[in-house]
Amino acid sequence: MTTLDETSPDIAGQGTGPAVVVVGSLHYDITVDAPDRPRRGETVTGRRWAPKFGGKGGNQAAAAQAQGVATAMVGAVGDDDFGRGLLVGLDRAGVDRSAVAVLPGTGSGMSVAIFDDGGDYGAVIVSGANLAIRDDQIPDARLGQARVLILQNEIPEAVNAAVARRARQLGLATILNAAPARSFTTDLPDHVDILVVNAIEAEMLGGGTVESLEDAERAADILATRFGLVVVTAGGDGVAMAGAATHPVALPALPITVVSTHGAGDMFVGTFAAHLARGDAPETALHAANAAAARLVSTPEHARPSL
Repeated sequence: MTTLDETSPDIAGQGTGPAVVVVGSLHYDITVDAPDRPRRGETVTGRRWAPKFGGKGGNQAAAAQAQGVATAMVGAVGDDDFGRGLLVGLDRAGVDRSAVAVLPGTGSGMSVAIFDDGGDYGAVIVSGANLAIRDDQIPDARLGQARVLILQNEIPEAVNAAVARRARQLGLATILNAAPARSFTTDLPDHVDILVVNAIEAEMLGGGTVESLEDAERAADILATRFGLVVVTAGGDGVAMAGAATHPVALPALPITVVSTHGAGDMFVGTFAAHLARGDAPETALHAANAAAARLVSTPEHARPSL
């Protein structure tokens, strides 16, 4: 593994350090527009394809930075064209990438996402360099300057657990977006302050079936017995929040026309974290995140950079 890219400018921190640190995945996405997603053994003729900056970690970092909150990314890319493209994407978003490692001989993470006419999508990811992230890529002196740490499930859980332990010792609030869903194999839950999950993830973690806003409220209550604060997003039904740090909140989905749901969860998490880092109350952060996700899903892909 090479040393970190120490030549990158401190774009987001501006010499004072980031308020939000994201440890997570970076994927070079290939998006395909097609009438439908293929079934097993089927070939579907698509209309167009395009490259896109992605990975849950990268998307959430960009979303937090877009709220005007200094954000740093901790991750890894390969020494290849996809990796170089991902670094350019972080620079364009204004995210501090000084703790992103460039690994020779390792392919960058990538994904292929197929969008159908209904606005939904399916994706395949190849983790690549994301599996080689180290928990010590950002030193305590830098991590300790932040207020909020964001983690997701697209990198090894052992790395998440190690960083979360450090964050707890340094006084950061740790948000875990437990996506994609997987069982815990470490003590990571003991160091998570805020859990953000969708309906499928909530069910997998023991919150029960979520098919309505009322179900999301119940799931948040159940999961809050294990995590300090829990947010359950239920797509077109809305979002619920419960925990000791706030009174229960249930927000119906905003009335919008869905163009594409791709990236909605990442926009939600990044915006939520940014507002918490500003010192906003969880309920205020929830309203802001809900609105930001609604704007995203009602905006065509080609117009999303303006958000």
